[in-house]
Amino acid sequence: MSVEASPMDVPISTDRTRRGQPKLRLPKISRSFLLSSLTVALLLAAWTVVTEMGWANELFLPKPQAVWAAFVKTMTKGYQGATLLQHLGASLYRILTAFALACLVGIPLGVLMGVSGNARALLNPLIEFYRPLPPLGLYTLLVMWLGIGESSKLSLLFLAGLPGIVISTIQAVTSVDPVYVRAAQSLGATRRHLLFHVYLPAAGPLILAGMRISLGFTYTVLVAAEIVAASAGIGWMIWDAAKFLLSDVVIMGLIVLGLTGVVLDLTMRGIARLLMPWART
Repeated sequence: MSVEASPMDVPISTDRTRRGQPKLRLPKISRSFLLSSLTVALLLAAWTVVTEMGWANELFLPKPQAVWAAFVKTMTKGYQGATLLQHLGASLYRILTAFALACLVGIPLGVLMGVSGNARALLNPLIEFYRPLPPLGLYTLLVMWLGIGESSKLSLLFLAGLPGIVISTIQAVTSVDPVYVRAAQSLGATRRHLLFHVYLPAAGPLILAGMRISLGFTYTVLVAAEIVAASAGIGWMIWDAAKFLLSDVVIMGLIVLGLTGVVLDLTMRGIARLLMPWART
């Protein structure tokens, strides 16, 4: 005799609480976003309380409303002859140009040093000597050699980002499993095939990670690069406002710098996921 099971007899696995009510589980991205938003809200609330209670001198720590007013004024009327977007555009031009040049030089150089022991022995002393030198210590020489124009600023940012890209590329290439290389060679792969079909796909995630770190370090040097003989740029705006104790403009500029850095990093992560979806970024 066959027994026909009704839909009510089929067990359904559901995630329920002890009272029988289904749990409400937020997606992982939503939880992360909520926690990040909570952190920002707490910082903003603490800032508001400190300034509203008069616990800090407004000359040094203005109210959030004053910083917002400075943002609106700089966006619409500008600061020292340029709007906020123009200052931001000048800074992004310097950062992205110098970073692109550092990648164009650093990645091929790192790959060469990674696959060739002779090239590594020849160039590694120069890289290791230059790497610990603070970029700001070189700025005076760059100004003497290249003048106070854009060349010295771009060179400083380029030199700030280059070592990280070279070293991360070397480490990425040398960490490629030799089994992959020997397997490709046994199939008749040429050096060009090894480079584009073995080394770069295997080392790509680490190279991109090094690029992200290098971009962040280059970004931290931006203010120093714009101090000398600049007339536009977020770093220059912050430095100029600090001379006149315009703390609302200084804090607003720092917030814009921080948010722009976050956007640049997210952009790099998006590029990494697009080019190498197998990599975890």
